[in-house]
Amino acid sequence: MTDTIVVVDDDLGIQKQLKWSLTDYNVVFADDHTSAIAQLRRFEPKVVTLDLGLPPDPANASEGLRILHDIISLAPRTKVIVVTGNNDKQHALKAIDFGAYDFYQKPIDSDTIKLLVHRALNLAKLEHENSILARTRSGMSRIVGNSEAIQKVVRRAEKIANTDISTLLLGESGTGKEVFARSIHEHSPRREKPFVAINCASIPENLLESELFGYEKGAFTGANKTTLGKIETAQGGTLFLDEIGDMPIGLQAKMLRFLQERVIERVGGRNEIPVDIRVICATHRDLQKMVAEETFREDLYYRVGEMPILIPPLRERDQDIILLARTFLNIYREEFKAKAKSFSESAVNAMLGHKWPGNIREMQNKLKSAVIMAEGTVIQPDDLGLMPVDAQNEPETLNLREVREIAESRAIRKAYQKAEKNMSKTAELLGVTRPTLYSLIDKYHMEDIKSSD
Repeated sequence: MTDTIVVVDDDLGIQKQLKWSLTDYNVVFADDHTSAIAQLRRFEPKVVTLDLGLPPDPANASEGLRILHDIISLAPRTKVIVVTGNNDKQHALKAIDFGAYDFYQKPIDSDTIKLLVHRALNLAKLEHENSILARTRSGMSRIVGNSEAIQKVVRRAEKIANTDISTLLLGESGTGKEVFARSIHEHSPRREKPFVAINCASIPENLLESELFGYEKGAFTGANKTTLGKIETAQGGTLFLDEIGDMPIGLQAKMLRFLQERVIERVGGRNEIPVDIRVICATHRDLQKMVAEETFREDLYYRVGEMPILIPPLRERDQDIILLARTFLNIYREEFKAKAKSFSESAVNAMLGHKWPGNIREMQNKLKSAVIMAEGTVIQPDDLGLMPVDAQNEPETLNLREVREIAESRAIRKAYQKAEKNMSKTAELLGVTRPTLYSLIDKYHMEDIKSSD
């Protein structure tokens, strides 16, 4: 999607020069205070060029400075480039004091004004992305994402962080269950104590008990010294039992007793050892089905699942995909001292079109290899190991607001076809009023739908 630049100038000659100079952008014009504010509200531009000498006081800068003040008040992140005459340097410096991004003196030089606009636009986009990152990291510091699906889970996790309630994290493999567990620990009163994780599926059944509960010297062949288990090493902190659905049925009874009594006995030991820890469990399995099949104890299920939290798969977090990709790109670029610093349009399209069966873990792996394999500064679909998709009807962007617009326009078209081109039914399917639907169609310039109504 082409970026819009608003040019505020009453000189038709200057308007034409800027239109010709800024051919890479959608340039729209305003020539007074009223039209300038109207264009600002309509297009929400990241960059505005502003002539200070405007009617009704073209000989001075009062009107231009008034417009500047109102732009900064209404859209503080908008970058305003003040365009002045040769004798207006004092007014230009005053405009900078008021909050203008930069100033440029006439006559217009095409290359210079293009450079100024390009720099201003890049800075505005960077500040926008940073503000999004700041918002998404304001709660659970490890969780990246501002989709409603993930923010709902974050709010739930924040509410229980200060409690010791047993928490069961559910979701597909790779959705970030351990990241959530660590975030809950880091926002709890136990944050200064250990966070100890163990994967119940990765340890052989005959070793899992001693890994969890520890063992006394001489308990079995090779037990040459008393060794603490994971539960004891988490004393005062948090124990994370990943893939608890894979815990052997025979060990589940001992785990249930520990959770109920908060005491353990080491393998080969006779003494009860009190333990003060918080327990967070996770699994990708359907524990309710396992209870029905008698492969998971019902009493243990209710003990570990006092507070279940379902983490959504990445395919249900469409608007987070590019945000996560850029986050991992920045991390791995720094880690590997790589050149890659952005994604091509086709790479963005490919990521948005991919179903991500491996969820965030899959994205991490693809981004890590892409950063290493990319030939230049721009990552292509081949670097990601993804097939490019047809982008004919999907304008590309890395801007999250525009990504949401793409998703909304796509949903409108799908609903329109499903409703057999009936506008009332389309609005009903989308859950909006008919006037709202028409407003969205106008907003996204979907003339083909309007004309066939």
